Amino acid sequence: MTLDSYRVKAKVYIDPIVKVAIRLGLTPNFLTIAAFIASAAAGIFFAMSMEILAILSVAINAVCDALDGAVARELKIQSLRGDFLDHAVDRYADIFIITGIFAGGLVSWQIGVFALTGVLMSSYLGTQAQAVGVGRYYGGVLGRADRLVLIILVGIIGIFIPGGVLGLTFFTWLLLAFGIFGHITALQRFAFIWTKVK
Repeated sequence: MTLDSYRVKAKVYIDPIVKVAIRLGLTPNFLTIAAFIASAAAGIFFAMSMEILAILSVAINAVCDALDGAVARELKIQSLRGDFLDHAVDRYADIFIITGIFAGGLVSWQIGVFALTGVLMSSYLGTQAQAVGVGRYYGGVLGRADRLVLIILVGIIGIFIPGGVLGLTFFTWLLLAFGIFGHITALQRFAFIWTKVK
């Protein structure tokens, strides 16, 4: 079960922030582009070993990503174009952040690429369900919201407890988990979608 599946329950906490965003005149597309810029900044900061700024940028990306769809629904201006933009930006955000982590030397590039393939495949199959008429599917053990929360938590832990465990950095363990559970999630989503389409 991923954090994405708790979106309805989280609505009570997000709604007050959505109302503030609307009062400030922030549009869904503005928030999506802000998420894109924040993720690019996170990647650059990770690559430059500026981890506090990188983690802050990931947090901004997470907040904007949670708000763009919620604002669109509140204003009743959801559109296929906005949904398409959101999905495209989310994939670039994944690439920016994970590439920044291994470009900055926090993990080896091999583990970074392994993590990236798991992340992209699980995300692809989640949206592909929508493309084949099943509807957006968030099932599996690791979703995007989970990854963002884990990156923030592991980043904070790494700042206060430098080093790692068993000779590997905390980010190495995290990205290994992203690779393993990302591919497991992709297989779970594939199996679910396969049973729903003919």
